[in-house]
Amino acid sequence: MGEAYLVGQAGWHRQGSKMKPRLRLRAYALVAVIVMVLAACGTDAADNGDVGGREINVVATTGMIADAVRNVGGDRVDVTGLMGPGVDPHLYRPTASDVSVLENADIIFYNGLELEGRMTDIFVRLAASKPTVAVTAGLPEDRLQEPPEFDGKYDPHIWFDVDLWSLTIQNVQRQLAELDPDSAEIYQANADSYIAELQELDSYVQEQIDTIPEPGRILITAHDAFGYFGLRYGVEVIGLQGTSTAAEAGAADVQNLSRLIVERQIKAIFVESSVPRATIEAVQSAVEAGGHDVAIGGELFSDAMGADGTPEGTYIGMVRHNVDTIAGALR
Repeated sequence: MGEAYLVGQAGWHRQGSKMKPRLRLRAYALVAVIVMVLAACGTDAADNGDVGGREINVVATTGMIADAVRNVGGDRVDVTGLMGPGVDPHLYRPTASDVSVLENADIIFYNGLELEGRMTDIFVRLAASKPTVAVTAGLPEDRLQEPPEFDGKYDPHIWFDVDLWSLTIQNVQRQLAELDPDSAEIYQANADSYIAELQELDSYVQEQIDTIPEPGRILITAHDAFGYFGLRYGVEVIGLQGTSTAAEAGAADVQNLSRLIVERQIKAIFVESSVPRATIEAVQSAVEAGGHDVAIGGELFSDAMGADGTPEGTYIGMVRHNVDTIAGALR
């Protein structure tokens, strides 16, 4: 059985989060109920048997992880993604139906770095019976960002640095090969091929950013999910809500950001598919009241990918959509 990588007990919440206490209690009460159900199902003794003669049943939390596993596992895996298009993993509340999906999995992949904070106790319980793997485990710490306001916690949005994300593919490959050693060569070949595609994607992103005049390389979105993107590709990133959507933006945040946009004559700001548009639209209105017109440059995919069957429903397609949208609006 593969080594289980577990996140810490605390969720990824901004200090001073304004999440209502009643909602927080309800969320954690639901998680507690699910954990008790898992215990009653006997997860400590679960045994899914040899997977060599059948497809491996994989559960992944986010769409980005599900896509990575499909690329590495190929025909050997049947992947279920828990969080579909438009779902915010920071605020995701596991449902009772998630219990059977997780319980029937041969292996579970999740992001880690406390992205899925409310599911932590569930992962801890399931790790007693099956590989429960954080794809971010073992990443070089000198490449992880630690925003000052998060004292000791890393930014989990690593998929926006394509080169850094490619390192998670090796984690997926190793864990699948350990679970299913007879197909290890298949997983290695698939991983090598996919990493080569990601290297090409990394170069493409930089080429598109380089088409934006340097003073205009400023990305403003609803929450600060693009920190790794900015560091990797040379873009100044400003998020209205901070790194976690669990922190609500207030009127003062909107006014402060709108003043910055007016002062620096920024051309465009962006909405996100998994975050309500209202906050960015409020910023746009405040900017207009300050005598400057700023466009909504388009919708970016941040914490979730696009719909299945669309280009944005794959990691590579999502990244290309984002950078094309950003470059098109800012250059």
